[in-house]
Amino acid sequence: MHTKSILFALLIVFMATTGSALASGLANTIATGCEKELQGFCKDVTPGEGRILACLYAHQDKLSGQCEYALYDVAAQLERAVAALTYVANECSDDIMKVCKGVRVGEGKILECLEKNEKEVSDRCNQAIKDVVRK
Repeated sequence: MHTKSILFALLIVFMATTGSALASGLANTIATGCEKELQGFCKDVTPGEGRILACLYAHQDKLSGQCEYALYDVAAQLERAVAALTYVANECSDDIMKVCKGVRVGEGKILECLEKNEKEVSDRCNQAIKDVVRK
């Protein structure tokens, strides 16, 4: 599988499964960078569930340099976000199990719990949150 194909697959999965502000920002980057392609190749595609990215994937051999750059930029942003999330999850896993055990996952609820219980959370976890969230 080509790198470009892997990139599209990851973007489709991410954009189809999240409604976060990050996803909205990534979608805006693609909408701006791939405006010509979206209006030309994908104008009749119903947005949602990764269908727009699937359309771009289907026409990947016809994408402009600007659109390709936007897609790679989005992939880089996504990679940084995943790395940051992984870092916090690794540093805070014990604290999450101890302090936030019954908290429902999603919509920032775990982070909210950790921040609310900052005094009960390990220094290691608080530092990770500070490094990633409170820049």
